[in-house]
Amino acid sequence: MAIDKRDPADPRVTVHLVNNAYTRDRYRHGGIDRRFAEVLDRLRPDVVHIGHLNHLSTSLIAEAAQRRLPIVFTLHDYWLLCPRGQLIQMHPDEQGPWPLCQGQEDRRCAERCYSRYFSGANAEQEEDVAYWTGWVGRRMSHMREMALLVDRFIAPSRYLLSRYRDDFGLSAQKLQYLDYGFHRQRLTGRQRQPEDAFVFGYIGTHIPAKGIHTLLEAFGHLRGEPLLRIWGRPRGETTPFLQQVIQGLPADTQRRIEWFPEYRNDQICTDVFNRVDAIVVPSIWLENSPLVIHEAQGARVPVVTANAGGMREYVADGENGLLFSHRDAASLAAAMQRLVADPALAHRLGQRGYLQSPGGAVPNMVDHARAIEGIYEELLQQRRSAAPPARPGPWRITFDTNPDDCNLRCIMCEEHSPHSPLQVLRRERGEPRRRMDIELLRRVLEERRGCGLRELIPSSAMLTPRQEGTAAG
Repeated sequence: MAIDKRDPADPRVTVHLVNNAYTRDRYRHGGIDRRFAEVLDRLRPDVVHIGHLNHLSTSLIAEAAQRRLPIVFTLHDYWLLCPRGQLIQMHPDEQGPWPLCQGQEDRRCAERCYSRYFSGANAEQEEDVAYWTGWVGRRMSHMREMALLVDRFIAPSRYLLSRYRDDFGLSAQKLQYLDYGFHRQRLTGRQRQPEDAFVFGYIGTHIPAKGIHTLLEAFGHLRGEPLLRIWGRPRGETTPFLQQVIQGLPADTQRRIEWFPEYRNDQICTDVFNRVDAIVVPSIWLENSPLVIHEAQGARVPVVTANAGGMREYVADGENGLLFSHRDAASLAAAMQRLVADPALAHRLGQRGYLQSPGGAVPNMVDHARAIEGIYEELLQQRRSAAPPARPGPWRITFDTNPDDCNLRCIMCEEHSPHSPLQVLRRERGEPRRRMDIELLRRVLEERRGCGLRELIPSSAMLTPRQEGTAAG
C-alpha cells in the first residue's frame, strides 16, 4: 500500500506512506527498492536518514550506498539483531508466555519464534526447523551486510547502544547516543483534576510486549480504592485476552478499571496527565527509551517502571519514580501500593522530572533537530574531505574464481563453447580443475587500495542437470 498525504502536524510536509503490511516476516522487496531508487535519483538528497525498515525493505540501504549518500539510522528496537524486533520468544517455556530471549541464534529463532509456520507433522519437524534456521541465517547475514553500509547509528538509550555494540558487533565509531527530542509546550500546564482516589494510568497499544496483563494482575493485589485508567489502541488478538484477565479479578477491582481510546498527542496533558497521579510502564520486553516515560516526566508525573533496559536508564528508584523487578507482578504491586499509601511521595517524585537535566526538563525537539543536523554536516564534511583516488584504476573487478566449473557453453566463450577444444585438451592432459586461491584475491585487493575500486564480482556459473535441460540455446 502506498499513499501520499500531507503531514497533519505540518501541511508543508508531504508524507509518502508505504506499508508492506501483509508480509511481516519479509525483509526485502524488489519493487519498493526500485521505487526508492527512483525517488533518490529524482530528489538527489544530501543524506538518507532511516527510522525503521519494517514493512519496507532493508536493501533500501544498498540503494542509498550505491549513490554514495551518507546514511544515518536511528535505532528504536532490536529489529536488526532480532527478526521479531523485541527479543521476546513467541513460544512459551518454563518462564511462561513470551519468554525473554538472551541473544539471537538461528536455530533457536526458528524453533521458538517461527514454529507457527511449521506444518505440524512430526515427520516434517526437522525439515521445517532446517528451512527456518536457514531463513533466519540468511536474514541475519543480510542485516549485517546492510549495517556495514550505514555511516552512523543513533541510539536513544545507552542500553540500546551497548546491545548493538556487544551483541550485533556494530563498531563503536559508528554508534552515537542521542535521546529523543520532545515538543515541550505540549507537556506544560498540567493541572491535576481533583479526585478522591489515587489514579494510575497506562498509555500504549494492547500488545503482549507492553505487559498490560502484568499491570492488571498487580492492580488486583492493591489495597484501598485506587483507579486504573488504560489509554490505547485495542488489538483484536490481545484485547480479548486482557478482558479475560480482568474477569479473573475481584468484582470490586474490575469496577475500578477504566478503558479509554487513543488520545491526540497534542492533547496529552488534558486527556491523560490531568487525570492521573502516576504512569505505569509495565513492559515485559527490554524497552529502548520509552516515549511515555519522557512525556510523563515532562509533565511532572511520576513513573513506575521495570528495573531493566532503557526503562531503568531514565527512572531512578525514589528520585523521579519507582522501579520494580522486571516481569514481576508482585513487585509491581508493592511499588504501586507505596504511592497509594503515600500520595505525597508521588507528588515529590513527579517534581524531579527528567534526570539528565538539572531542572528536570526533557530534551527539546528543536535542540534534538540541531544535533541531528550536526551529524548530517559531519558526515557530509567527511565526504567532501575524502581524498580522491591516489592513482587511477578500475572501479569494478570481476574474478573468474572457478573457470573450469562453468557448464553454460556460451557460443562465444573460448573455454566452454561447443566449438572450443580447450576443455577437452585439459582433460586429456590430466590437468586439475582451476581454483582461485583466496590469497590471490587478497593480493589484488591490496594492490588496488586507493584506486577507486567500488565493486567486486566473483564470477562462476553452473547449471544443475534439470536446469541444463531447460537452458539449451
